Amino acid sequence: MTTILVTGSNRGIGLEFVRQYAADGCRMIACCRTPAKAEALKTVPGDVRIMELDVASRDSARQLAGVLKDEPIDILINNAGVFGPKAQGADDQDYGAILETLHVNSIGPLIVSQALKDNLRRGHDKKIAVLTSLMGAIGENGSGYLAYRASKAALNMIMHVVARDWARDGLLIGIYHPGWVQTDMGGAGASLTPQESVRGLRQRIAELSPERSGRFLDHHGKELAW
Repeated sequence: MTTILVTGSNRGIGLEFVRQYAADGCRMIACCRTPAKAEALKTVPGDVRIMELDVASRDSARQLAGVLKDEPIDILINNAGVFGPKAQGADDQDYGAILETLHVNSIGPLIVSQALKDNLRRGHDKKIAVLTSLMGAIGENGSGYLAYRASKAALNMIMHVVARDWARDGLLIGIYHPGWVQTDMGGAGASLTPQESVRGLRQRIAELSPERSGRFLDHHGKELAW
């Protein structure tokens, strides 16, 4: 049975990952900051274990790894993220909130991946998927949303380097833009439902190979410019 760990699994895309994979019979480790408040997650049928994780905290990630011990993880999906502060223009900034955005979105996936690296090496698939954004592509960017854009650009670079460095360990890294999705972050006017986005992302994860590791793709499989 495939074991999949999803961060930020209490809502939106993360919750949909848990629903779809659990429905297919996968063993799910569904992580979020406050499991007691994850009401929608508690209703997902199947083999779903809800566990506490703050992706921005090394202590939290290490505690999770300590609980899991030597349990193999086949696929890690780094989904958790924040949009950042309201003030994200070039002339109107909350610097503390910018740093928090960078910490959660850019460093958080690295913290979790490092903490669970041994579990992934024991798994069959040995895959790490990170959800980034086209807004992190420098060539595609407009104005505004400085903190969010910068955090996703940094995440892209970090995980591209990780893909190269961890290839020797047999680990594969998928860097994925999920599209504009109807979530609390994306808004009701977005063009994709979580179901549509996750179906595409699951196909990309299934296709992940050494040749595709470290590449920046959208949920359709189109390669995106950095």
